[in-house]
Parts: sequence; structure tokens; C-alpha cells
Amino acid sequence: MTHQDLTTLNTKGDYYAAVDLGSNSFHLVVVHVIHGNVQIVSKVKQKVRLAAGLDAHNHLDQLAIERGWQCLTRFADRLQNIPKENIKIVATATLRLATNAEDFVREAETILKHKLHIISGEEEAAEIYRGVAYTSTTSGNTLVIDIGGASTEVVVGRDMQPLHVHSFNMGCVTFMQHYFEHGHLTEDNFNLAINAAKTEIEQHVHAFKCFDWQQALGASGTPQAITDILIQQGIRDEIKLNYLYQLKSQCIEALHIDALNIDGLAESRRVIFPSGLAILIALFESLNIQTMNIAGGALREGIIYGMLDNQTLTDRRSQTIHACILKYHIDEQQAESVTTTAIELFKQINQRLADTILDGQNILYAAAMLHEIGLHIEFKEQHLHGAYILRYIDLPGYTKLQKQCISDLVKYHRSDIPEDALQDYPKEVRTNMLQLLRVLRLAVVLNIKRTQDKSIYNIAHIQISEDAETPVWNVSIEKCWIAENKLVETELANETWLMHKAKQTLNLVQY
Repeated sequence: MTHQDLTTLNTKGDYYAAVDLGSNSFHLVVVHVIHGNVQIVSKVKQKVRLAAGLDAHNHLDQLAIERGWQCLTRFADRLQNIPKENIKIVATATLRLATNAEDFVREAETILKHKLHIISGEEEAAEIYRGVAYTSTTSGNTLVIDIGGASTEVVVGRDMQPLHVHSFNMGCVTFMQHYFEHGHLTEDNFNLAINAAKTEIEQHVHAFKCFDWQQALGASGTPQAITDILIQQGIRDEIKLNYLYQLKSQCIEALHIDALNIDGLAESRRVIFPSGLAILIALFESLNIQTMNIAGGALREGIIYGMLDNQTLTDRRSQTIHACILKYHIDEQQAESVTTTAIELFKQINQRLADTILDGQNILYAAAMLHEIGLHIEFKEQHLHGAYILRYIDLPGYTKLQKQCISDLVKYHRSDIPEDALQDYPKEVRTNMLQLLRVLRLAVVLNIKRTQDKSIYNIAHIQISEDAETPVWNVSIEKCWIAENKLVETELANETWLMHKAKQTLNLVQY
């Protein structure tokens, strides 16, 4: 949509709704679109476990059908005031498989007063990728995995385009029934489930590996549950195979699903968690996945953005930052000055950062643009207020781990750095975070006069010693510029002292 087209939009915006009849849960999401900005205003999720109603001949039993219809009755009430052309309703694996799907669909369309589309596995995978691409940080080729109730979609894509998609006939509800009969959690049951998943994956492994992806993202479901567990347990890290093995051991120790009690695991997810975990382990092992982060969206978001294809919504991160600037009355010119300085300094140290997929430049960009978000509350402890705000607000376009990183950079961007700062991160991530933090603090100090002086961007040059454990930063700054900016000189001296207190070394060299 062009700028001229935007002026023809209803100034009050438009509402859109997507309904996803999944094999485990039914979902409804409603968004408000105004001037190209997409705001989620309502989300409804209900466990229906439709797949649990499939028998050996793929006939859907009446009890499962009734559960689905009851849920749709509630959804129908929410859809009443949304234009029909702005609503899309899709069904996935269970209704693809069910021999009596037409019986369910006929009544469902009567309840919803709207057409219901049963989409293929490939269509579902493509929609999932679109939802991920619009709402998440992607870099190069990206592997996306969504473990559903009766199927698992795996996609490799680049930017907004899915390159290779496949829908596997395995899901957390169907695997729970087949491999964890009566809720028993044993080593043998896990091995059976993992091997069955690997058999499904095996003939497609090469097709995915040949794309050489740069990052893996999990879309909702089991990866989301695992991330919640890691966060609850104070582990600020990406999903890794050793964490999956640890969770598998905890499941086996419980012996039975009724006794499964993992800190951070939602009760609504408990019953199907072991089966989803088994599938994810198989995917990690078969595709040689090193780390995985959580995507910002999935199928529902893909459906929504599919209806908005005529609008310019390609950079979710920019929308997020701009919305925060407006909402929290951030001085945009000052934010841009600090950000430009920070990115210029970042380019000087980029080669020294550890190899992770956290996307340091985008994290630094967000933290720099939003570092004064806490001023919305008050000045003295603005950094603490800012960190609190960023911890609890939604930041579409950033993963949960990236959001934590942004919040922590803002938390420590001024004043003292406590000895235990950033200790919750794994070593290589903490090393990167400390480097990004020093860049942000230096950029803030250099712009402390709030003059938007563009000469600042080129006056500071960083040299870092070879000691990786306690790197020494030698920052060279033009002598004539320092002479004209005594306030900055004073603040740089103070920053040198604060770094010394934090057992870090910052040397200022005038040339």
C-alpha cells in the first residue's frame, strides 16, 4: 500500500480476524489495523483436542465434534461485528484426516456464518512461515518448526519467501496416544516416539539440510513451552539439545503424566508435553539443529498478514520501535543520535563478538532507540523503570531471549554496573552482552548534550586488547572535539571510573 493509499483508509482503522481450528487447540485472534500498524486486540485459545477423537480408521467421534462446536459458538459471538471479508477460518491436520470431516464442517459453518477452509499441510506450512517472517527477526535462510496436535510443519525460508515446506504426519496429541499409552513415561516409550519421528523425517533430511539455514525458530506449542520452562528456571539461553535431554529425564523420573511437575510447565500443556518433546528431540537430532529461538507468530498471524498483502508491513521491528516511541513519549531525535553513534561503534567491534544467533546489531539498535523509555516515569531511576517496562510489554519482531537482552541493556545503560549483572546468561552470550552494553553506555555519554551533533558519529575510535576474558578498551577521541565539549569530557571520566568499579578497563586517548 502506498502513502497515498494510506490516506484513503478509515481513520479509525479496520478489524481483521483469523480462526485456526488446530488438532489440539482452537485459536481466534483479532487485530486492529490503522495506518499500516497491526495491533492485536484479542486472543482466545481453547483446548479442544480434536485429534484425540480420531479412531484407527480416522473417524472423528461425536464427543470431539461436540467439543469443537461448543468452542465455535463462543468464537462466533466475538466475530459478529467484524466485516465478513476481513475474516478467514482454516482447519488443519485432524480435519484433513477425518473421514467424516464434512459432518463437522457443515455445522461449524452454520455456527460461524462463514466459510471454513480445510488447508493442506503445505498451505499450512507456508502460512506459518508468513506469520513467522512478519513477526520475527529473521537473518538469512531460516528453519521454522511448528509441532501441532496431529502434524508437524517444517519450513526453510528466506526473508518473506518460503523456499521448501513439508508437513509431517506426527503431532503431540497423536503421538501421546500412540507411544505414551495410559500416560506412562518410560525410557522405552520415549525411544519409540523419537525413533518413529525420525523415521518420518529421514527421507526429507537432505532436502532441508541443503539450504544451509542460519537460524532455527520454533513457532508456538512445544518450543514455547520449553522456553517458558527455561525462563522460569532462570536460564537465559536458547533451546539446545542438552536442555531437551534434561527435560526428557525429568519426564521419565515422574513415571506417569499425572505426576509430571516441571517448574514453568503450564498445566494446560502438561499432558501433551512429553510427546511434543520427543518429536522436537527427533528434529534436533535428524536436522542437526544447534540452537532454537521462539518465533513471534505462527499460523494465525500468517492468515492475518495474508489478508493484508496489499499493505506495506514488511518490517515488524520498525513498527514496534515506532509504536514504543509514540506511546512512551521518547525523544526520537535523541534516540536516533544515540543509536547512530552506537551502531558506528558496534561496527568497530563486531568481529570480536562471539558467534551466536542473537543478532547483536538489532538488539543494540532496539536498546539504543528505547534506552530513555523509563523517562516516561521519572529521571533518577529511568534505567530501572525502562527495564521493567520492556520486560512486560510486547515487542513483536523480537524473540523472548532478544527481548530480555534489550531489557537488560537498558537496565544497565547508566549508573553503576553490579558485580552480578548479566550473570544469568551463558558465558558466550554474557560476553557479547557486556560488549554491547559498553557500546551503548559510550554512545549515551557522547550524546549527553542532546545537540544531535553529527560529528560525534566519527570522532570515537575503539581498540580492544587481545585479552578475551577482561578486554581493555582504548577509546581514541579527537582532542579538539573534547576541548569544545567539557561536559562530555567529565562524563567520560566518570564512565572510566564506573568501568573500573565493574572490573573493566576503559582508557581514553586524545589525539
